[in-house]
Amino acid sequence: MTATRRTAIVTGAARGIGAAVARRLSRDGFAVAVLDLDESAGKPVVETIEAAGGKALAVGVDVADEQAVNQAVARVAEELGAPTVLVNNAGITRDNLLFKMTAADWDAVMNVHLRGSFLMSRATQQYMTQARWGRIVNLSSVSALGNRGQANYSAAKAGLQGFTKTLAIELGKFGVTVNAIAPGFIETEMTAGTAARVGVPFEDFKAAAAAQIPVGRVGQPDDIAATVSFFAREDASFVSGQVIYVAGGPRD
Repeated sequence: MTATRRTAIVTGAARGIGAAVARRLSRDGFAVAVLDLDESAGKPVVETIEAAGGKALAVGVDVADEQAVNQAVARVAEELGAPTVLVNNAGITRDNLLFKMTAADWDAVMNVHLRGSFLMSRATQQYMTQARWGRIVNLSSVSALGNRGQANYSAAKAGLQGFTKTLAIELGKFGVTVNAIAPGFIETEMTAGTAARVGVPFEDFKAAAAAQIPVGRVGQPDDIAATVSFFAREDASFVSGQVIYVAGGPRD
């Protein structure tokens, strides 16, 4: 690792959007910590990064576990360098209509999305404020605007937008920007799982979604990774507290 290489942490980075973000940040010159619930699941992403000449580390962590988060971040700092970029991407769905949603399903989604983002941000901000440079990117969703069957997920993703704006206010004076990305329909294992649950072939599911999107296609993980890449740049230092909808068209 070169003396000038900064370190980024990406949660939920073993697959989908998180993996694409990890690979993109590596190409941008960051050392990347690939965090996921199962450390072994992150190793293929690390191997891909290393094969391309990058530096990466797989770390297993439950982002809702305070002690585990603190230990994971300390390990990253020791093995890769002080983390000054954090992408809070880890997420789960437990979809159901309100009258069928269990308290456990509500808590599970809140714990990963909101508690996890809080714990990860709190653990990494010390490195950013000390460096007087940092970037936090939170993954929200178009579901923050409301989506049938996702009261838990929608509430969590909307909460992340308020969390983003507050952190931007608190951390701005330390040279730390905080922004959120709200993806629309992105082709991942998670959306494939949604199609399976509703009993629709994934190709048909994607085609129906694309028909409602102004640019005429569904999104790819690399579309989100490109937006993260922008927020993490030196010259994005005057962009903070923003929520950008990467959804192929306008959202309110």
